[in-house]
Amino acid sequence: MSEIGFYHLTRSSVTDALPPLLGRTLEARQRAVIRCRDAAQVKVLDAALWQVKDPIWLPHGSKAMGHGPRQPIWLTDGPDVPNEAAFLFLLDGASEEGLEQFARIFDLFDGGDEEAVARARTRWSSARAAGHVLTYWQQQPRGWHRAR
Repeated sequence: MSEIGFYHLTRSSVTDALPPLLGRTLEARQRAVIRCRDAAQVKVLDAALWQVKDPIWLPHGSKAMGHGPRQPIWLTDGPDVPNEAAFLFLLDGASEEGLEQFARIFDLFDGGDEEAVARARTRWSSARAAGHVLTYWQQQPRGWHRAR
């Protein structure tokens, strides 16, 4: 089963929280897929990742750019995994199809949105019932705190 970390965003947006996590993913020599809720979110995230200053560069692509098998980070609004990624970044509202094919899943949700929190609780219950290994991380003023 996959290891699923639930990342409760309390002080930043997903576009601000993702770059450090993606930087660590690339440092670990892993590939990632970021599943967005729709094509509009893919486009917004694509633009945001090109402007990240730390890490200095996050190489990525999407269907619009092509070359999926060569992309270290793949942005999508569907279940496609052309880069054979081991890590999945699941954004609230994105497809949860095929979780078992990933070694590690990062489920990011907005703690300021009660509906997003409720959906995350439902995903937590489903993942636990499926036998996944779960962790919960909450943003703090500096960094993340892992709750037990």
